[in-house]
Formats: sequence, structure tokens, C-alpha cells
Amino acid sequence: MGATPVVDVVGLRKNYGDTAVLSDVSLRAEAGQTITLLGPNGAGKTTTVEVIRGLIKRDSGSVNVLGEDPASGPGAQWQARIGMTLQSQSDHSKWRVREFLNWIHASYVNFRDCRTVSELIDSFELGKHAYKTISTLSGGLRRRLDLAAALVARPDLLILDEPTSGLDPAAKRAIHDIVTDQVDAGTALILTTHDLSEADRLSDSILILDEGRIIAQGSPESLRLQVERQAEITWTSGGHRQFHATTKPEAFLRELLQDMSIDDLEVSRTSLEDAYLALVDGKGGSTLARPSDELTARSHDRNSNVFTMKGTTKENER
Repeated sequence: MGATPVVDVVGLRKNYGDTAVLSDVSLRAEAGQTITLLGPNGAGKTTTVEVIRGLIKRDSGSVNVLGEDPASGPGAQWQARIGMTLQSQSDHSKWRVREFLNWIHASYVNFRDCRTVSELIDSFELGKHAYKTISTLSGGLRRRLDLAAALVARPDLLILDEPTSGLDPAAKRAIHDIVTDQVDAGTALILTTHDLSEADRLSDSILILDEGRIIAQGSPESLRLQVERQAEITWTSGGHRQFHATTKPEAFLRELLQDMSIDDLEVSRTSLEDAYLALVDGKGGSTLARPSDELTARSHDRNSNVFTMKGTTKENER
């Protein structure tokens, strides 16, 4: 392997009473890499990141974060190297935005080369809101403020727990752009999310958890391939909708486009959503049955893996 990982977790276990919350969870994150924890509610995602941050103690397994065991109580200098946002984060609702960032900055400035508060306010477009109380901010602005606070000390590790939950598409994209820039600069990111498009866009590797266990892991593309069987092709010919499933779509399409006039051609491969549902439903061992009429209703976007060609005819190909 290359450089020492930022996070190295092996065989993590955590129980609450007789309930196993985490069972044999292992993950590794290196600088400039995004690891996403994906799974249904109660799967153990938040517990995993809380153990990594040292907020709760594990029952067994090994955890090394930035060269330290979080359970050993590393000091403030280690803590300053980690930025984190949690769903249950204390809201400081009566504080003003600039006041809150000043407090975070003062907590870390003796340990790290921190960003200035003015720099953060400018970078996160909080200037018009700097003297507003936090309780008056919209959901998108509040998430942006939380992320600004997490990035004050230029962390080597960023942990984001459902960072865009409840946000509109524009606010999500703004958060994604900020996070992507940070990872490109070398920060390791551990992300938990329910948003499959977010996981697909941001992740180098995805771990799917269910009932505290990792049931599948890999890149978004490799997870799709785990459950992919056939491409599904639909088109209209002579006023009738046609359907064909094949493991060799390229060859079929060449023949189709040569031999007949067609309209509304769609080619669909397994999406990350399909893979996730199949893996969770089958605990990593089954595929998701999908009726053909569902294919024709599916909208086209980057994460559906549907290629659409409207009005394609034999004449158009000449």
C-alpha cells in the first residue's frame, strides 16, 4: 500500500445492551479520498462516525485515526485536525453567525493554521448573514455555516453526517462543490447519506451497511456491476413500444439502427439506486426484479444510467 491511511478501522463492534449496533465493520480512508456510508435508518452509519471521532467508545476492534486511537482521548491538537458535522449538532441558535465562527476559530488557532473568519464568511457566501442569529437562517444557510465551522482549521479529515438532508437542489449543489474542492485539496472525507445521487457523485468508495454489518462495498460502478445482468432497450416502431433485454447492447443497437426506423430510443443500465435496493433487499446476494413498464416511466438523469435518443430514424443515421 501507499501512504499511511488517515482512517483505518478493522473489525469494529459496538453493542447497546444486548443489541449489536455494529458487527465487524472495517474501512480505510486515505488523503484526498471520499468514503461513503450508505444504508437504511438504524444501519449503524452515525454510530460508526461517532466512534471514529471519539465521541463514543467501541466494544472491540481497532480504530486508528490520524495516527491515534480515538478512545485514548487524544488532545486538542489531534481534535483540531478533524472537522465534523452531525445531524444532532448543538445549534447555538442565539449566537450570531460571525460570533459563532469567532468562537470556533479561537478554539483551534493555537494548534492549526486556521482560516480567518472573514475568509470563511466570504468563501461560504455568508456576508449578508454575518450578524444574523443562527436561529433565523434557512436550512441551506445553516448547513453552509456548519460546514464552514468544520473547515476552520483546514482539517485533514472531514466527517459529514447527512450534510444535505432536507436541502433543495441548489443548496445541495453548493455544498457538494465546497466538499469536492476540499477533497481535491487532500482532505479525507467520510460521508453518511441517504441520498443515492449524492453518494454516486461524491464517492470514491461506498460501504453499504444494514443492521450494523457491511453487506457490500466498492466504487459506485463496481456496485452497479455486482447486480447488473442485462441492459434494457426500449423504442417505438410503427406506433408500438418495443422492449429488448441483452447482455450485448452495443451489437443489438448497431443492428437495430440499421434495419428499421425507430423513435424514442432508451438504453438503461443498472443505476446505483437499483444496486443499493438489490443489495439491501438481498443482503448482498440477489438482484432487483424490475418490470419493463417501469423503464419507460423513468426520467433521464446522470444517475439513472438511461440513455435517451428522441426521433432517431434510419435516415437520421446517414
